[in-house]
Amino acid sequence: MFSKVLVANRGEIARRVFRTLRELGVGAVAVHSDVDAGARHVIEADEAVHLPGVVPADTYLNVPAIVEAARRTGAEAIHPGYGFFSERADAARAVRDAGLVWVGPPPEVLEAVGDKLRARRLAAGAGVAPVPGTLEPVAGPDAVLAFAAEHGYPVAVKAAAGGGGKGLRVAWSDRDVEDALAGAAREAGAYFGDRAVYLERYLPAPKHLEVQVLAEEGGRAVAIGVRECSMQRRHQKLVEETPPPRHAHLIEAISDAAVAVAGACGYVNAGTVEFLVDEDDGFFFLEVNARLQVEHTVTEAVTGLDLVAEQLRISSGEWSPPEPPPRPRGHAIECRINAEDPARGFLPSPGQIVGYREPAGPGVRVDSGYVEGDVVPEAYDGLMAKLVVHGADREEARRRALDALAAFEIEGVATTIPAHLALLEHPAFVDGSYTTRTVEDGALEPLERAAAERALLVEGRPAHLWHPAVARFVGGAAAGGGTVVAPMHGTILSVLVKVGDEVAAGDPIAVLEAMKMETHIAASVPGTVRAVHVEQGGVVESGQPVAEVS
Repeated sequence: MFSKVLVANRGEIARRVFRTLRELGVGAVAVHSDVDAGARHVIEADEAVHLPGVVPADTYLNVPAIVEAARRTGAEAIHPGYGFFSERADAARAVRDAGLVWVGPPPEVLEAVGDKLRARRLAAGAGVAPVPGTLEPVAGPDAVLAFAAEHGYPVAVKAAAGGGGKGLRVAWSDRDVEDALAGAAREAGAYFGDRAVYLERYLPAPKHLEVQVLAEEGGRAVAIGVRECSMQRRHQKLVEETPPPRHAHLIEAISDAAVAVAGACGYVNAGTVEFLVDEDDGFFFLEVNARLQVEHTVTEAVTGLDLVAEQLRISSGEWSPPEPPPRPRGHAIECRINAEDPARGFLPSPGQIVGYREPAGPGVRVDSGYVEGDVVPEAYDGLMAKLVVHGADREEARRRALDALAAFEIEGVATTIPAHLALLEHPAFVDGSYTTRTVEDGALEPLERAAAERALLVEGRPAHLWHPAVARFVGGAAAGGGTVVAPMHGTILSVLVKVGDEVAAGDPIAVLEAMKMETHIAASVPGTVRAVHVEQGGVVESGQPVAEVS
């Protein structure tokens, strides 16, 4: 086992990895940006290295600086957590080339599964059917129209280098094709540096199941549980549980399929093989997430395994596959507590936490990145904590989750807790019939109605800050007149207007990515665009002017 490990991440996942390192007697090294100097993960580490700057490119995505921090502190291995560069082959290769150990799949595997088209081909070669679609990139609307003529609408346009719902657009008819292509390519380029896209038959309301696998180099992969992740909003997971409530009969077959895919990829370390299940119980390979998943906690709850410890043992050459693989005991549910306002389209809600009290009790676990007095920064993902509950059966776990959510007190920032309370009481969740469409189809309408009753007034008109597809911010109130301002720190993904364009109140001016969320910044008054103050790829601060409309 290693004597010291650097965790190249922040927040709750850094703290979670540190917990295992302490239990194993391994030294923990943190890295941190300017705004994270007083963060929990920095305080709890044995050593901490400052990465000057705030934006991820200068800090948590700065591979040379992180490798140098490991060298300086004597860390033998780097654990990437999830997000940031956890699935980047160039990062894994740089770590390996520096004589350090990457706690995750080797770069060759990351390249194989990170290319979604290559992963689809590998799965098909292993006898596991991917979602019907293309196996090569597409380059224009004619290809989409031809695909739709053969398979019908809707058609998903997806980033070849993507994942996590980023770089995904859906064309529901011929008139959506050009916008879907442009939107998917733009987001793919912004997130992954690769504008290539491919097509899949879009399953409008599938179940989303995933299999946790562990594998050693040169050895076989083992499946250690199936998770249900269908409660999503814009392809971002809100609630996860295990075992899946309605597909116990698929667990063996889908686990075997996951092991076959992992073998075809030469997979090493912990990873997740994801599937979509249609209304006829047919399942299709979706993708491989080559890292520890946010929802790994529910698998830990029902198996008793520490998946971070398993990762470290695999990376240090001290792992043996569990024989037989552990059978799940009871039922576990995880709720992702994000700094977002679900009544306003999940608009990010950074700021200072003025009150914080976690729930406790039998079967209750909280993995958190914050305490009272901390600031949730605008610059990063808004995940604050994960509430994980375990019960003897699903209903006990569900009721335990509701009690714990009601007792979870966070003040100062809006959180997703009201959404979780509503979703866990929703009839489709209670009976397990929910799909990836449940949230979009109105599961949170009571919250939206409450928001409508509290609608803000901008320039004397109601400005509802939610939208069924994206959060929408109407600028102008803070700056006065027709000045459109950024609602928060973030990166401009796209500028949608130019000087001289005519716009109506509510028309989108630019697309901002902040806290892993795409936000449309909209005009507050009708008129002519007189100035545009931002450009694609630029970083803006909260309140910074984006455009002038008069």
